[in-house]
Amino acid sequence: MKTKLQHLKTVKMVEEAMKNNEKLIICAGRWGPMCIPVYRAMENIESEAKYKDIAFRIVEFDIEAAMPIKEAEECSGFMGLPFTVYYYKQKIAHATSSIQSKEQLEENIGKYFL
Repeated sequence: MKTKLQHLKTVKMVEEAMKNNEKLIICAGRWGPMCIPVYRAMENIESEAKYKDIAFRIVEFDIEAAMPIKEAEECSGFMGLPFTVYYYKQKIAHATSSIQSKEQLEENIGKYFL
């Protein structure tokens, strides 16, 4: 399975993404039926000019690089994958779990980034 989204593979890459992007969305998931639709929605949103100031990234849920997301207080009660975290100025502005549509992602972007 391929995606155009940038993959974060190390904790350092996650930390650099947070440091270097004022608006950042990281989706931590697996290549399964709950996560792939979110990755596709993120790809569609990323391609739109009005969202060029937002960095969209993914990280495999089961690797060490996902630990900052999995251990975040905002994600502590999550039960379903993927975990989607919205960072604004290096702080978590919002976090969601489970499948989300493009419209739901855009709604959260509007609330927390615009």
